[in-house]
Amino acid sequence: MKLGMVGMGRMGGSMAERLRRAGHEVETYARTNPKRTATSLIDLAEKLEQPRVVWLMIPAGDVTEHAFTELLELLEDDDTIVDGGNSHFTDSKRRAELAEKKGIHFVDAGVSGGVWGLDAGYCVMVGGKPDAVSRVEPLFLDLAPEGGYAHIGAAGSGHFTKMIHNGIEYGMMQSIAEGFEIMQSSEFDIDLHSVASIWRYGSVVRSWLIELLELALAEDPGLAKIAGYVEDSGEGRWSLLAALDENVPAPIIANSLFARFASRQDESFAAKVNAALRNQFGGHAVKSANEK
Repeated sequence: MKLGMVGMGRMGGSMAERLRRAGHEVETYARTNPKRTATSLIDLAEKLEQPRVVWLMIPAGDVTEHAFTELLELLEDDDTIVDGGNSHFTDSKRRAELAEKKGIHFVDAGVSGGVWGLDAGYCVMVGGKPDAVSRVEPLFLDLAPEGGYAHIGAAGSGHFTKMIHNGIEYGMMQSIAEGFEIMQSSEFDIDLHSVASIWRYGSVVRSWLIELLELALAEDPGLAKIAGYVEDSGEGRWSLLAALDENVPAPIIANSLFARFASRQDESFAAKVNAALRNQFGGHAVKSANEK
C-alpha cells in the first residue's frame, strides 16, 4: 500500500520505516526534516494516487487541526486521513463528521510503543467506521506485533482508549517510582538495579516498565544524571476529566498526575501554608527559608 506520513519525529519516522520494511511505499512530509520526500502537504498529496491515504503523526491540538483542515481541501472523494497522534477523542469525533461531509474517510488510531516500536511493534487502537478502517487495516496489522491491533469502535474510540491507556500508565509509573523511593530511603543498602532485574522474572509486578527501569538503573545506578522533573503529555489530565464527567472514582490516576505537578516545584507554597498553620495553632517549629 502507498501512503503519506506527516511527521517524522520519534514515532512517525520509525513507523514509516517499519511500514517500508513490511513492503509499503511511504512518502513523508515533515516541515524541518531533511529526509522528507515531499516539501509540503500539497506536494505530498500530488505524490499519492487515489484513493490516497495520509497518516498524521504530529502533535495534538493546533498543529493537527491545521494539517487536517488543509488536507480536507487537498484530498478528494474516497481518500482517507488517519490521525495517529494523541488527539482528544472529541476532536476526532468532530473531524470524522467534517471529513464525511467531504466524502473523505477518517480513522483515529491510538498508537503506543515509543522509541522501541520500530523493532518490537506498536499497539494500535483504532476508531472509525468499519469500511474506513478496513481500507487501511493492512497498515495497522504491519505496525503491530501479533495480537497488538484492534478496531475498538466508532470514530473517537481509538483516541479515547489511548487516553485511558496513558492515564493507567501514569498510575503504574507512579507506584513503581514510590516503591523504589521507599527502598532507596530505607535502612538497608539495597541494590535497586538488582531488584529491578529480578522483578522481571516470575514477579507479580513484572512488566515492560520494570524492564525499562532495569535498563535505566544499569546505565545510572543512582539516577544522578536525571532531574526529578516530570512532564505530562495531557492525556492523564484528559483521563481524569473523563472520570469526573462519568462520575467514576479514579484516585490513582489523579494522585499520579498531581505527583507530576509537584515534581516541577522548587518550592511549594502549599507546604509553606501547611508549616505556617502548624506553627500558628500548635506552636510547632518552622524552618526559615535559608535552612532548607
